[in-house]
Amino acid sequence: MPVDQPFNNLSSYLESCFSAHGDKVAYQCIGQSVDYHYIDQKSEDLARYFQHELGLAAGDRIVIQLPNIIQYPIATYAALRAGLVVVNTNPLYTTREMLHQFNDSGARAIVILSDLYPKLEQVKADTQIEHVVVTGAADLLKGSTDLIEGTNGFVQALDAGSALPELKANTAQVDDIAVLQYTGGTTGVAKGAMLTHGNLLSNSAQMKARIVERSTSGTFVCPLPLYHIYAFTVNMLGLFGIGIANHLIPNPRDIDGFVKSIKETEFTGIAGINTLFVGLCQHPEFRAMDFSSLKITFSGGAALTHSAADLWKEVTGCTVTEGWGLSETSPVATLNEFDHEEIGTVGTPMDDTEVLAWDEDNQPLAVGEPGELVVKGPQVMKGYWNRPDETEKVLINGWFKTGDVGLVQENGNIKIVDRLKDMIIVSGFNVYPNEIEDVLCQHPAVLEAAVVGKPSDKTGESVHAFVSLKGETTESELIEYCREQLTNYKVPQSVTIMDELPKSTVGKILRRELR
Repeated sequence: MPVDQPFNNLSSYLESCFSAHGDKVAYQCIGQSVDYHYIDQKSEDLARYFQHELGLAAGDRIVIQLPNIIQYPIATYAALRAGLVVVNTNPLYTTREMLHQFNDSGARAIVILSDLYPKLEQVKADTQIEHVVVTGAADLLKGSTDLIEGTNGFVQALDAGSALPELKANTAQVDDIAVLQYTGGTTGVAKGAMLTHGNLLSNSAQMKARIVERSTSGTFVCPLPLYHIYAFTVNMLGLFGIGIANHLIPNPRDIDGFVKSIKETEFTGIAGINTLFVGLCQHPEFRAMDFSSLKITFSGGAALTHSAADLWKEVTGCTVTEGWGLSETSPVATLNEFDHEEIGTVGTPMDDTEVLAWDEDNQPLAVGEPGELVVKGPQVMKGYWNRPDETEKVLINGWFKTGDVGLVQENGNIKIVDRLKDMIIVSGFNVYPNEIEDVLCQHPAVLEAAVVGKPSDKTGESVHAFVSLKGETTESELIEYCREQLTNYKVPQSVTIMDELPKSTVGKILRRELR
């Protein structure tokens, strides 16, 4: 079904959201609750400041480097309304990563958490950044920003912007770049996926079409970082367009603080991944909460395990609906159907989207045959920023080569087997870590599992597992358990028991560190 998307750019889309939902709650965070009117006014004031005070012009890049606080959507909407290109940046980046991303994007300005400013100070002279706007987490509550020499305070910028001339109209069209979303840092230098206004408008419309089947009001808990394209599109654009309030969680790793912040909230939706679902379900105060309002639980970013989905259903009564996508697809490409979820698959393609499995010669494979998954649809990026050679490798006649191995089932659901680069080859046989991790996580003593390949003189590569536990077991017991469930060449040669597995800021287990 074609996507119904009537807007030229995200600025006109946002203005329609402000107009439609005025006095509804838009965002909640650290004890503060603000409505659409407030976000409209503050983002307009900041957009005026960007244009008239800082002299930023349409198409200039601006870095947003903040955790999940209300300043994030204000800064992002302001940038989009001023015609700027948003460069989403992880607050936990090292100075090396910051330097690469700022220089690669050619950013002229940055909105940054004041706690992170010392890192910026180390690299700023080596970048093109001219303007720095800093904010503390509680600035909006206290009504001022502690000033740092050589920077602009966030609250002071809002105040100044309110007295400046009207915004110049945003003339961006659907094919113009709205966001540079950096990706691929694990395989080399991070590349900026050029996401256009049309890409993001289409994907938010695709998600809204699915969400409204289930919910058109209430509060959605947002623990996934807004700098990650999933929360950026689904929460800040899609849910925002429906009128659902976003309850932002600045630090989801602090499970005690997380549970405390949502304990009194009747939330209708939440998004997360295995580690978050399991962590919450093990918390006694979370287990004691009333989940009668919960209608939607999304999973994305890492393969959903049966054990995490079963535990969540047992504790909350809500099924987990898994989807799949990448930064390059804005991000959502597929999603399971509510109440008809098939765990182990990522559901069917979004409206107006095709997904196929291709062989090594870029030819389509038959239903049921695994190959590299390719996606075609209005949410597929324009290409990589300043990297035509890399773009050429992954975009072929409008089809995006995802680097994920998967297959299309008879029922139309897409099954992800693994990342191409994570695949282990044992004596010529393909071994997919996800399958072994899913088996290990079904063992009653295993909390989390990650599987990697190691060089082997005998078999080329061999399988090694890393686990963290919630009960008592041994390495030999786990190997024996796998032997009962898996073909011999898939059984781990060794198991390392760890207190905790290394994770990204989103909570995704980092196999590369275990290698």
